[in-house]
Amino acid sequence: MSFKKTAGIMILGLLVVVLILTANVACSSKAKEGAAAQAGEKAEPVSQEMNIKEGLNEIAGQVKSALGKYFYIAQMPGFDIAVSGNFDAATLQDKEVKVKVEFSRETPSLLVAQSIDVQEATTLGQAAKEGLKPFKNVYTAADKNVPPDYFPQKGRAEFAALKIAAITKSADWEGKGKVKIRGKFIAGAEGKPGQISVLGDKDVETAKIIVDTMSEYANYYLKKLRLFDKFYFYLTVKESVPAKERAKAKEIFHADVSFAGLY
Repeated sequence: MSFKKTAGIMILGLLVVVLILTANVACSSKAKEGAAAQAGEKAEPVSQEMNIKEGLNEIAGQVKSALGKYFYIAQMPGFDIAVSGNFDAATLQDKEVKVKVEFSRETPSLLVAQSIDVQEATTLGQAAKEGLKPFKNVYTAADKNVPPDYFPQKGRAEFAALKIAAITKSADWEGKGKVKIRGKFIAGAEGKPGQISVLGDKDVETAKIIVDTMSEYANYYLKKLRLFDKFYFYLTVKESVPAKERAKAKEIFHADVSFAGLY
């Protein structure tokens, strides 16, 4: 009986340890997800918690980051908001806005703006006396179309992780098509393309990729996640740099970048 009792206590102790470790892992994952969401990226927005329903919604807040056709507001960190036509979302940077948006479960991280009102600074008139700042309409959409360069969450699955063993081994990347690679973006000088510094073990640079084009949505995310300097780039592999030229600058191939994110 004594042996059985001792064995039972040991098993119970092991179960407690497993539960503690599981809880720690869960808390760590949640903390990382929260940090990413605060920076503007979240794996899967929960529309119910944010009071977003299918169809037309009205939201308001301060624009924290904006570029081209995209922006997001501090009060809705898990969503990007898209505009269409010739409207430049960058004009909304740091402004208080009221936005009517269309939400579809087919694009769960994107809201399509139907109208945008911007709060104006006022110093004259009755509104100023009462401490009120009126809103002015600056944008009305003609349609509900999603921008063609929008990169959906489910699109990540089409890009296989790419590892570069050596800049001489072109078989590592040639013919791979859509790939995902971790690195840092290096902006090009005027008139020159940018580069991706590919990071290997211990974040040591292993190669460089020449960026021929980068989608506006990818550029928007680099700005949105400006507190970070390392990203996963989702790109399409193009032609290789000639073997004789690779050793000069570690550049191995050309690519078109569709998206850049934290995972």
